[in-house]
Amino acid sequence: MTIFGKYKTLMNTLTRFFFEKPDVRFFFKRDISAVFRGSEYAKQALLKRAIAAGDIVRIRRGFYCLNSNLQRTPINELALAQLVYGPSYISMETALRFYNWIPEAVYSITSVSINKAKDFITPLGLYNYKRVPQNIFYSGVERIIDDYGNVILIASPLKALCDYIYTQKVSWKALKPLIDNLRVEYEDLRKITTKEFLQLENTYRSQRVNIFIKSLKKELHL
Repeated sequence: MTIFGKYKTLMNTLTRFFFEKPDVRFFFKRDISAVFRGSEYAKQALLKRAIAAGDIVRIRRGFYCLNSNLQRTPINELALAQLVYGPSYISMETALRFYNWIPEAVYSITSVSINKAKDFITPLGLYNYKRVPQNIFYSGVERIIDDYGNVILIASPLKALCDYIYTQKVSWKALKPLIDNLRVEYEDLRKITTKEFLQLENTYRSQRVNIFIKSLKKELHL
């Protein structure tokens, strides 16, 4: 018998239900109500016992997952970001580090959201969300699937830079500030295509960001 099989006999009803659905990585309180009969008090009691036993982890209010020891595949903290608070996509330093455009380690996951700015301290990490007004929210956002089928919504490097310009309120109009302040390599900036610039032109409702896009495009001779 595997370690999962031995442990299964000790699980409460709620833990066992989600454990036997390996395609369900995370679940909300409404999911519990949808699949379990009985009073709300009884459902809440099941949930509290599972959390107290350490079998279920409360990520934020009303949002849960099984303990990492019970997960069939590793939890992807980047894929989790859009579920913690959304609609959202990963951006700024987190995205730039994902693409290896900046050398510094990133200790929180930063995203852009349609909704107001918010921070979440969770057992799986610190999640920061910034509001960036845009005409087309997902323009320039990549959809990446990891080896376990987790979906990551993440800004392209250019979009991550634009979001950084907006949230940090800097008025950069050339390559030098990117290289000096963010330590982005010129060779990486040269990878940005004309198509990526066209995607983001007139997307942002910020004159500062639009000036940055035009200036960067000009310096890269695109």
